[in-house]
Amino acid sequence: MTKIAVIVAVAQNGVIGRKNDIPWRLSEDFQHFKELTMGCPCIMGDVTFESLPEKSRPLPGRENIVLTFDKDYHPEGTTIFYAFEDAIDYVREKGVETAYITGGSTIYKLGMAVADIFELTRIHKDIEGDILYPEINWDEWELVKQVDQQGIDRISGETLAFSFLTYHRK
Repeated sequence: MTKIAVIVAVAQNGVIGRKNDIPWRLSEDFQHFKELTMGCPCIMGDVTFESLPEKSRPLPGRENIVLTFDKDYHPEGTTIFYAFEDAIDYVREKGVETAYITGGSTIYKLGMAVADIFELTRIHKDIEGDILYPEINWDEWELVKQVDQQGIDRISGETLAFSFLTYHRK
């Protein structure tokens, strides 16, 4: 049975983005994302897809499933859906082991309702931004793994503490 996983990095004040970009650059977090999602379908909104660096678009080694309302939107190397539920049904029918929901905030909100796994990189600092992660009902989740780390933010140059947290739905 296909597991649905949400994967996201969130600052301690709930920020996940600023002006359609990630407001920090931690190579350890990008590597973590790549290791977990490689070979798996990644479901994202069209704004998130367009925010990927051009050299990483589509995400290599992964089926890029992009949700959009624009019937004329068909970027090369993507599988397009117009409804979240259809994308979820598609990955389940394919029988893949895990499919990842990779953003943005509206897709995350929908994803949290159906996810079996929640892969959270918690940045232990308030960071300025204009895109917040939706409210999380922590009563639904059980922490099963935590790895604490530090890394250099390539945007600010400062050392940031962060944790890779894996939750399973109770």
